[in-house]
Amino acid sequence: MSNPIDRRSFLARGSAAAAGLAIAGATGGMLSGRASAAQSGTTSSGKHANGISTAKPKKGGKLTFGITAEEKGFDPTTATFDTPGVQYARTVFDPLTIIDANGKVQPYLAQSVTPNPDYSVWTVTMRPNVNFHDGTPCDGAAIATNFEAQKASVLTGSALTNIDTISVTGPLVVTVTMKTPWVPFDFYLAGGIGGQVAYIAAPSMLKNSQGTSHPVGTGPFTFGEWDPNDHFTANRNPNYWRPGLPYLDSIEYRPIPDSQALLNSLLSGGVDLIQTDTSSVVKALQGNSSLSYIDDKTHLVGEPDMNCLLLNLAKPPFNNPSVRQAVAMAISSKQYATVIDQNVNPPSNGPFTKGSPYYAADGYPAFNPTKARRLIAKVAHQTGKPVSININHVPDSFDAKIGQFLQQQLSNVGIRATLTPVQQDQIINTALTGAFQAQVWTQFSATDPDLNYIFWSPTQINSAFSINMARNTDPAMETALIKGRQSADPSVRAQAYQQVSKLMAKDLPYIWTDRNVWAVASQPQVENFNNPTTPAGKPAFGLIAGVVWPGQIWLNS
Repeated sequence: MSNPIDRRSFLARGSAAAAGLAIAGATGGMLSGRASAAQSGTTSSGKHANGISTAKPKKGGKLTFGITAEEKGFDPTTATFDTPGVQYARTVFDPLTIIDANGKVQPYLAQSVTPNPDYSVWTVTMRPNVNFHDGTPCDGAAIATNFEAQKASVLTGSALTNIDTISVTGPLVVTVTMKTPWVPFDFYLAGGIGGQVAYIAAPSMLKNSQGTSHPVGTGPFTFGEWDPNDHFTANRNPNYWRPGLPYLDSIEYRPIPDSQALLNSLLSGGVDLIQTDTSSVVKALQGNSSLSYIDDKTHLVGEPDMNCLLLNLAKPPFNNPSVRQAVAMAISSKQYATVIDQNVNPPSNGPFTKGSPYYAADGYPAFNPTKARRLIAKVAHQTGKPVSININHVPDSFDAKIGQFLQQQLSNVGIRATLTPVQQDQIINTALTGAFQAQVWTQFSATDPDLNYIFWSPTQINSAFSINMARNTDPAMETALIKGRQSADPSVRAQAYQQVSKLMAKDLPYIWTDRNVWAVASQPQVENFNNPTTPAGKPAFGLIAGVVWPGQIWLNS
């Protein structure tokens, strides 16, 4: 794929209309011992080293990290963090919490994050004597400044509308009062894809109009220089609050959007480590025993990004349930996974994967082109015209191949599909404004389903700008989502999101194809890229959606 950000992330950088989207898909977890939907077993072939080292770390050296795309900035309140952005953030900032190896959230930059009994008030207590890179204290006032800026942001504010007040209740304490109980609020504080709320910036950076190009955080590395689309370098923070970390002297990120060029850079030694979710590259990495390699095919917290066809339920022909059912039955996710993703990505039939407590096995229409053909013939008879649709996709060869596959499958049942290339800086705008019928799409990576509330809730639909881009108005969806948000009982929450899955199988706002698989691979000298620990020294969760923890990586040569 020529540009992974086109398909693999719904965050199109440079698109002002994408404001309000980036918070979704944030990686998070639960405190108070409440388990997330963690699935065990890091995928790594026996012929590969798996990024986990028990040897004594060596200090020093420079790591060169090839990433899939460039970011538009570092400010957590304005930058549209996707996978490269979160990797940048973990370099110069710290999140308030971290997910442990069991899929639960533990304190990280925060000393504790605790709710009251009904989850309507959350208290964040900071560690003492932690300073930002500019020497100012990371105290309660600084955290409140960050929360207030996030709530006021056009980028992230829509995800935080349930916050009522933010109060500094002690030198190191912030109290966040909700309008209604919000059980998985702590999921938003662990950081991840688009998880801006988690990453804490110095107030001086947030107040600086140029701050997004010069990050100031508490992280393991301090800002060195940033030459957009060429490199971003950061240097060891000599005053990092975690004793002994980081191990590297410096880290340099190089954005390489062309997936084959990214792979070649690793193979040639031009970079030491890469992240990728391009299936052809993942397959090549799996077959190369000279590299260290991991992927998230089985090692997963919550839900991954799902590949799908996004439908606009507010416009013909997809305001007709029969057309949606026919399209679902016309497209084989098994064939898609084989033809498009070389069987690297597992087929999907909903927003959750098998093994997740939120997965609902039944309901989504099975592949049945004969029945689909009959439905389309019936609709054509009722309307007096053939069923035709337009499918938008970004103009690269990989997405064009996806469009052609979908076009052929729909043609097989009597649907005339036209493919329309749309530039990456406009594809999000068309979804938000409703100027589309169907679009090739990837979305929904999250460690808790509530992180997708703004995309699935009918309350997020309006005539001009809808964050619920499929425009599914089913009131039962809101009922299930609120039940999932407000219940602390894991079994009740599981039932709520199983209901969400069943409603999607009935309403069909998305035609599912397969799930995304992210991989990270490195040269043999790179150690420990998948072996983070909590500040208490306990094992933490490693690879999540292509992102690793840079502070504990070291080089053995």
